[in-house]
Amino acid sequence: MKDIKTFFNKIRNVKVAVYGDYALDAYWILDPQGSEISRETGLQAEAVAKHYYTLGGASNVVSNVVALKPAQVRCVGILGDDVFGRELGRRLNELGVETDGLIVQRENFDTVTFVKRYVNDEEQPRIDFGFNNQRTKETDEKILGQLESCLKECDVLIFNQQVPGSLDSEFFIKGAKALFDKYDEKPVLLDSRHYAHRFNNVFRKTNAVEAAVLNDVDAEPGDVIELTDVRGYGKNLYEKSGRPVFITRGERGLLVFDDDGTHEVPGIQLMCKLDTVGAGDTATSALAAGLAAGASPKSAAEFANFAAAVTVQEMFTTGTASPEEILEIADSPDFIYQPELAEDSRKAAYLNESAIEMCYPGPKLPIGDFKHAVFDNDGTISVLREGWETVMQKMMVKSILGEEYESADEKLYLQVLRRVRDYIEKSTGIQTILQMEHLVDMVSEFGIVSEDEIKTKYEYKDIYNKALLEMVNGRIEGLKNGRFDVTDFVVKGALQFLTKIRDRGLTLYLASGTDREDVVNEGKMLGYADMFDGGIYGAVGDVSEYSKRQVLEDIVQGNNLAGEELLVVGDGPVEMRESRRVGGFALGVASNEIRRYGLNQEKRSRLIKAGAHVIAPDFSWQNKLIDLLFHSS
Repeated sequence: MKDIKTFFNKIRNVKVAVYGDYALDAYWILDPQGSEISRETGLQAEAVAKHYYTLGGASNVVSNVVALKPAQVRCVGILGDDVFGRELGRRLNELGVETDGLIVQRENFDTVTFVKRYVNDEEQPRIDFGFNNQRTKETDEKILGQLESCLKECDVLIFNQQVPGSLDSEFFIKGAKALFDKYDEKPVLLDSRHYAHRFNNVFRKTNAVEAAVLNDVDAEPGDVIELTDVRGYGKNLYEKSGRPVFITRGERGLLVFDDDGTHEVPGIQLMCKLDTVGAGDTATSALAAGLAAGASPKSAAEFANFAAAVTVQEMFTTGTASPEEILEIADSPDFIYQPELAEDSRKAAYLNESAIEMCYPGPKLPIGDFKHAVFDNDGTISVLREGWETVMQKMMVKSILGEEYESADEKLYLQVLRRVRDYIEKSTGIQTILQMEHLVDMVSEFGIVSEDEIKTKYEYKDIYNKALLEMVNGRIEGLKNGRFDVTDFVVKGALQFLTKIRDRGLTLYLASGTDREDVVNEGKMLGYADMFDGGIYGAVGDVSEYSKRQVLEDIVQGNNLAGEELLVVGDGPVEMRESRRVGGFALGVASNEIRRYGLNQEKRSRLIKAGAHVIAPDFSWQNKLIDLLFHSS
């Protein structure tokens, strides 16, 4: 999305109205010891140790819109005459929004409230208020009047519905549809869980399962809907209404359908632990604000994608995304490419009669006249450090669990293990010190080790390096005494491939997340250090002085390259993402480091998601690779 700062300036001038099920989220943290035994009933009473309240439903949509800093936000909805309604109204007033459109119905209506009870961090069955409300005709007439006022005076209307039974009034539905037709020049963004089929003349925001149901397909929450099917469902919905359709796909991004066709907005890869609660409200709010500011449907979807990427990183709360946070994400996003292909190897297409997978979805590979090539080291050329993930995994788990490493129950141990594995998989290729920096955060997050006993990232790196070098030094010693041969620690065909690339006149660079001194020494020992006439790069202790991104940007800018003149080869997602960022060609090596040849399916998946154009399991198909890269056939 171009010039996003100007986009925010436009949002400052728009007026947004939000209609929907205004709700309150109540969090009751129960004391596991309970309260007294009731004298009247003889039953054990429960004790609330702590309670707090946040905005939910349409209220959370309002909160998200406010965070984007538009000129005005107007609320339209219904509250009950109860303590929850008064608390909800107070919180909305604190946001500085217009609440004249909130109608209080004093009879047969309770403010929608979701009471979430927790005992020892375990959520108990929820208590819901307001699920049997009966709206009066008088209330509906007042709401319709407020909606018409908003359609006259605001730039966009969000029409949000989440609570079952909240739109059962045929009178109200007919009245709302008539208003949407009367003011059809005004964008109305519909986000409805249960009544989407009743509205047509609207901008539609939905998810893949809901889109299937709207196409008369039997689908349930949690079902996996094939991308080709989603595209068909979205196209049908657009053709029926002639209005843009936005289909959200979780971490896979969004699909947009409008007059210009179908647009795919890829998801964003995030390193930290995620909480998706409220992300849909964020996306709805950002879509509406974008449309009101004059953005195209595609640009509004890109904006919403960035905003949702902010709030999913806010744990245990329905967060909001500020302009500053969105700008930070949008400045350098790590997109998730082709998740369907990555997760299903049956969809793989190969270069004729080879194991080279062609991942690029376009009709023609973006291969240019390569002048420079950057290679990753560990797992791409050398396997001296094969098994580093296992070493780091054990070290991280022990650091997080501390003294409870041996005694932790299986549930906690597996929770920590999954968290560590997920992070290592996503971060493969970045500097070790950055991984240790994240470890500090994870140790603090789990809270098992006291804050005063948490080590620094440098101390954790020393612990990891000692464990890793114990393994590596044993292999190096085997090389020195003749027990091992160089070929035992090099990916099959790698040295020959390097020679052929160099003989083509390319300047070669080696860039690793490992400490530079170790990379140089290992390169000399395995016989390829001298091939890298462009230099050998590695971590130097100060993360501000080295990164793979910096190396690639310096090569492109320092040599005045067009992106397609740069070839990047590696087995980690970091170098694939950075290659795509500068417009280079990304050759992924999904190597099986134990055998030194053959495909590692897990690597294949993460390399495709990181943007690899082509994937090779090793360099045994080097002649076909050379022909492909240099147009030799």
